[in-house]
Amino acid sequence: MTPDLIPLHVDASLLVFDKPAGLLCVPGRGPDKQDCLSARAAAQWPDAKVVHRLDMATSGLVLMARGIESQRALNLAFEKRRVHKRYTAVVCGALGNDPFYPLSEDGWHTIDLPLLLDWQNRPRSVVNPTEGKPSLTRWRLAESQPSDPPGTTRLTLEPITGRSHQLRVHLQAIGHPIVGDPLYGTAQPEPAQRLLLHAEGIRFPHPATGEAMAFVAPCPF
Repeated sequence: MTPDLIPLHVDASLLVFDKPAGLLCVPGRGPDKQDCLSARAAAQWPDAKVVHRLDMATSGLVLMARGIESQRALNLAFEKRRVHKRYTAVVCGALGNDPFYPLSEDGWHTIDLPLLLDWQNRPRSVVNPTEGKPSLTRWRLAESQPSDPPGTTRLTLEPITGRSHQLRVHLQAIGHPIVGDPLYGTAQPEPAQRLLLHAEGIRFPHPATGEAMAFVAPCPF
């Protein structure tokens, strides 16, 4: 097995990986984009099926099904919003508990902006109030770390919907793009080695048993 493909869980129906930043989830166009998480998984587990994706630049938790029935069950869980994901991000600028942003009783702010794929500039997405699909992100402040670049804020994020580039576009839209984002970043505080976005936690029903499953992949930055 390739060393940087780390299985956190393996059973007859399910695979859970901690994807490194810089690795595609599925093959891209061209011979130089065939190495990916799904290809590496299929080399060891031929019944591995794709269920969802992370952007190439994003690290963290990815589920794969084993077999078509498990794939259907996990796809349904995503469709019914029974899969709950949590991310860590470091964003540009000072972002605080400003009353401008809606704050729920449990301490989460919300970004509610419809998103649409920008066909002229793919793979980018944009906020589009008239034609965009409903998109909702929750965020709250997280404890800063010594490694955080000056002039940034560390956040915990929860995507309620799962649009393409949702977290990246939503944070750019409120004026705080994620550090190291080549697509949606503007003035960055200093050069970053990678996009500072990591899928740290996931909860979902097991595709065969329905048992509540939860995994954590500690943030690498």
